[in-house]
Amino acid sequence: MKLIPYGRQSIEKDDIDAVIQTLKADFLTQGPKVREFEELFAEYVGSKYAVAVSNATAGLHISALAIGLKPGDRVITTPITFAASANCVRYAGGEVWFADIDPESYLLSFEKTKELIQSKPKGFFKGIIPVDFAGLPVNLEKFKELADEHDLWLIEDACHAPGGYFVDSQNKKQKCGNGNFADIGIFSFHPVKHIACGEGGMVTTNNEKIYKSLLSLRTHGITKDNMSENHGGWFYEMQELGFNYRLTDIQSSLGITQLAKNGEGVNRRNEIAKRYKSAFYKKIKFQSLPSNTYNAHHLFVVEVSNRKGLYDFLRAQNIFAQVHYIPVHTLPYYKKINYENADLSNAEKYYSHCISLPMFPTLTIEEQDFVIEQVLEFINE
Repeated sequence: MKLIPYGRQSIEKDDIDAVIQTLKADFLTQGPKVREFEELFAEYVGSKYAVAVSNATAGLHISALAIGLKPGDRVITTPITFAASANCVRYAGGEVWFADIDPESYLLSFEKTKELIQSKPKGFFKGIIPVDFAGLPVNLEKFKELADEHDLWLIEDACHAPGGYFVDSQNKKQKCGNGNFADIGIFSFHPVKHIACGEGGMVTTNNEKIYKSLLSLRTHGITKDNMSENHGGWFYEMQELGFNYRLTDIQSSLGITQLAKNGEGVNRRNEIAKRYKSAFYKKIKFQSLPSNTYNAHHLFVVEVSNRKGLYDFLRAQNIFAQVHYIPVHTLPYYKKINYENADLSNAEKYYSHCISLPMFPTLTIEEQDFVIEQVLEFINE
């Protein structure tokens, strides 16, 4: 069997043709394809605004700044995520506090988050960054009620979940990143994600003030809005300290074609997940699916007693499974930040058993059957 990675981009002729067309056009960056991609993406998730950025980490960074995070502000997030979900708080000088995960969904636990908030005086925390881990949407309606009660903002890290949704209490489908509950949503266009641009990200919001701040911070804090007849076309103002976090037209043209295929891709990911679940039911633990929720399935995670053994065994069979993630609070940098002892036992137990199996739309039935066969063979030894 050829090498089977845990994730893989799918680049087809229409993607290549779109990039070539942009390479032959007038703008390679700061041109019309960026705006087109933003408008199409906002329409896809159902948000008012979308801002394309160089990568999702950049998006998280300027989101923290645009929402008003100040040095010393305390923000809650999950320990089971990529470090960027927490790092964006540190970039702005804030303090990161972790609440434990739900042991079945692997998402930030609503109950543990509520307990942590209620254990401190009102105003102690400023915001929450829930993560749609593995593609499973967080029920942001519940978190929004909690946030409003304690005057907190919400940034949804939806990097794993374009196309995922939950159904709210009014029986309305709420797509990840639509801005109806979270103030800001973040998406990633890394090659192993749903929409591959090489690198890249998108920030979505329904708040016009935040949107304008994101646009400024993305481009050095520079604007031409105040140009008058007394100034030539070269005139600009730098009004704040921003960054060069722009996405190119080349990447945007690829993003446009990739976005158009995401619905089909998410459907295929769910077909793959269904086959895994059928094969592993009552044999191997996997991520639960809460009712009225549609998982976009960036990952398919299982828990096994001998994770290192399975990892090595699969690699010997050319199956390159992966582990997502080392709990952020155990990383050396965060271990230095002794904000307070916390019970994150669910996250630590999860990490000791978790492994992500191959999950991408072009995974064939033959390849998946081989993966399933090898996993069960190891488990049953």
